[in-house]
Amino acid sequence: MRDVMLAAVENRFGNELHTPSEMEWLSDNGSGYTADDTRRVAVAIGLKPLTTPVCSPQSNGMAESFVKTMKRDYVAFMPKPDAATAARNLAIALEHYNEKHPHSALKYRSPREFRRSMDSATLV
Repeated sequence: MRDVMLAAVENRFGNELHTPSEMEWLSDNGSGYTADDTRRVAVAIGLKPLTTPVCSPQSNGMAESFVKTMKRDYVAFMPKPDAATAARNLAIALEHYNEKHPHSALKYRSPREFRRSMDSATLV
């Protein structure tokens, strides 16, 4: 989990290993998320670790929706003969999801198209 947190902050804020201001990191109550070391790293890089109520996946609806979409639109169709192949295919699926997959909430743009339009709008 710590690597995922660091990668998320780096991907969003460049080479900075700290958020510009405190940001919430919402997760379920899995042991990887609630471990003391994970929570310490989160705080050190500017994340505020929060967890959903136990047995309440609907309280983390965005993440649950993302997982459902990945399973339905990608994982169900990808070959998974071994862990290495599955990991490579998942990386390809995530790239496609972020670059090409239309989202109704983003007016049928991909997340990256939406971000680019927001970034260019702020430059004007």
